[in-house]
Amino acid sequence: MLVHINGETQQIPDGITIADLIEEMQLGNRRLAIEINGEILPRSEYARRTLHTDDKLEIVHAIGGGQYRDHE
Repeated sequence: MLVHINGETQQIPDGITIADLIEEMQLGNRRLAIEINGEILPRSEYARRTLHTDDKLEIVHAIGGGQYRDHE
């Protein structure tokens, strides 16, 4: 089936859950925020939420970094 992930149309298996997709995309160890069709999906729903044809996902992952200080 076709879904839209971060603006790109992608083919994914029928009946896949968000948790399955995260593993397939090798994002399992990252801190993620996922929006489906304009709504943020709570992490507790990842294993239950099945994707459907034409769903629109935005997947954002946090990238940690140090604090910047301007030393004068």
